[in-house]
Amino acid sequence: MGWVEHPQRQQVVNEMHLRRWPTLSVPTMLIQILRMVDQDEWEAQANAIDALPDAKLDPSDNPRQTSGVLPGGVPFVLERFSEASAITVILPMVVGEHLAFPEEVCRWARDLPGRVIRATKIFIFKSVSDAEMYLPELKMKTSDVISCYVGTEAKVRLWSDFRIGEDGWGHLLIAAERMDPGDLTRLVQRLQELGNYRNLALLGLPVARLYWNDLDRAELELAELAAEVASPDFIDDVLLEKVTGVSLGLIQAVAATRFRMAATQAYARIAIERLHEIGTLPVSGYPSLLDFTERRLRPAVRTCDAYAQRLSELALSADRFAALLRTRIETRIENQNALLLKSMRNISIAQLRMQHFVEGLSVIAISYYVVSLFSHFVKAYELYFGEHLVEMSESIAVPISLVGFGLFIANKRKKLGKSRYET
Repeated sequence: MGWVEHPQRQQVVNEMHLRRWPTLSVPTMLIQILRMVDQDEWEAQANAIDALPDAKLDPSDNPRQTSGVLPGGVPFVLERFSEASAITVILPMVVGEHLAFPEEVCRWARDLPGRVIRATKIFIFKSVSDAEMYLPELKMKTSDVISCYVGTEAKVRLWSDFRIGEDGWGHLLIAAERMDPGDLTRLVQRLQELGNYRNLALLGLPVARLYWNDLDRAELELAELAAEVASPDFIDDVLLEKVTGVSLGLIQAVAATRFRMAATQAYARIAIERLHEIGTLPVSGYPSLLDFTERRLRPAVRTCDAYAQRLSELALSADRFAALLRTRIETRIENQNALLLKSMRNISIAQLRMQHFVEGLSVIAISYYVVSLFSHFVKAYELYFGEHLVEMSESIAVPISLVGFGLFIANKRKKLGKSRYET
């Protein structure tokens, strides 16, 4: 090869080949268990499969799917989703015999690590009559039984009450008349994906209900804050503490539920897509798979949507209240600063006036001392120039001294003001 291969090329190509089951032969029965798993539990599941004696694993370039044959020639597929894993075991079945899975296989699949969110036993027969013969044995609740035709040209009929039976499993009964094994395998796989993604989507509903009361409390607190922020009688520190408390509560709710709500949206979209890909044709006297799925899935998803939207709006409202409170505090600080500046300006003006008054007194005092010194100097010449020389000299020196020193101080004040302005 003469090109530089992208490091994810193999992963991208292998992703398109995931989620494939071995071709189903009719009659047959399957068990599938969907579990919520973390990284450690996923690795423990893979290790449990590797530790099986005489198990034959198919070669795979993608660690997200493991398939092969369990001891006794039983095909299996272990698939990993974003937060879940699904183990599927395929077993042969003989029509007319009791519906029983090998206990050893069931125990092994049941005891894998993880938290079970869906466990289903699936029975596939060739004809409707064969399937209906086993309906009493599955003990489905008559009032809840769903039955309809699915697939291309409505060749497959299914029955289920979508409840957890006395044995801890859900049950799905399928009659596949005149359907190609490959098409049947893909149809059954889509049916299981529909159920799996439906249950994963519904995990968001209990979370939304759990936090709904918290949103009610937050909404009441924000309503109270709206009135308090508008009133000048409440202390800013108290209001800030309340707003902070509401905001922290909403942030915690966002952190605790954001992933679950987003996952609900994604899973619900996939479930609805699978539902429409399968296609349904109702059977008289029974609700169809479409009716059953949309009757509860869509309202549950809408509830989660309403919760997520309400949480987002409340968080935005809390931010706005915090912004209003900050504006209120900043306005008060600015008003206080304005009053302080005004007070400082008045003090500066008073100080300037006092300074000018003192400067005027200084001119008088300096002039007085200058004239006094000059009079002492003139007394030495009084004997030569006659009497009253000192009085005359002082009379002339006083206005000259006052004017001279006054102009000198005014000139200095002007220079100082000019240098301060230039700086």
